[in-house]
Amino acid sequence: MVQTAAELMQDFKTGYLTLSSPRSMFASQILGTLMGCIFTPLTFWLFWVSFDVRIAKEYQAPYVVIYIEMALLRVGGVSSLPKHCLSLCCAFFAFSLLTNFIKDLVPKKVSLYIPLPMAMAIPFYIGQSFAIDMALGSLINAVWGRLNKRKADLLGPAVASGLICGDRMWTLPAAVLALAQVNPPICMAFFSRGQAAKLSS
Repeated sequence: MVQTAAELMQDFKTGYLTLSSPRSMFASQILGTLMGCIFTPLTFWLFWVSFDVRIAKEYQAPYVVIYIEMALLRVGGVSSLPKHCLSLCCAFFAFSLLTNFIKDLVPKKVSLYIPLPMAMAIPFYIGQSFAIDMALGSLINAVWGRLNKRKADLLGPAVASGLICGDRMWTLPAAVLALAQVNPPICMAFFSRGQAAKLSS
């Protein structure tokens, strides 16, 4: 209930920033809740028949791998992490701090070409399907900026929050592709040198 109330207050804040009517925002919340009572069980059923959380399929269920690894880490501690995982985490943490520090020091013309470590980390954390959302969102933002730069600058963050932080757009197509048993045209995997040699032989 606290989370729902907090999300409602965030929506009111977004409505205030976008000059929306509080009455229409509240009516939309009620309508959205009623729609959720219908669509949530249907969506759960769709994911239940589309994905098997125990098996890594071509179209993985969103966040399943992350939550499984978090549960294993909670039970087994740092020793349950893969080899060199902690070292790599510390190295990338130092890299992100250094990159942000350099980005703040150099002139703005140069800093535009230095990538944000947080933006680079998100696809690694969430998965490859996030790239679809980011590509589509960037395309929408670019077209919107050419059509009406003022509105794009004003409302772009709110639209991006809805597209990225809300339900991801690729989740539903991934479920449909898994139901239809469509195989992707290519499959990428990373193995150690020894495992790669065994596979190639």
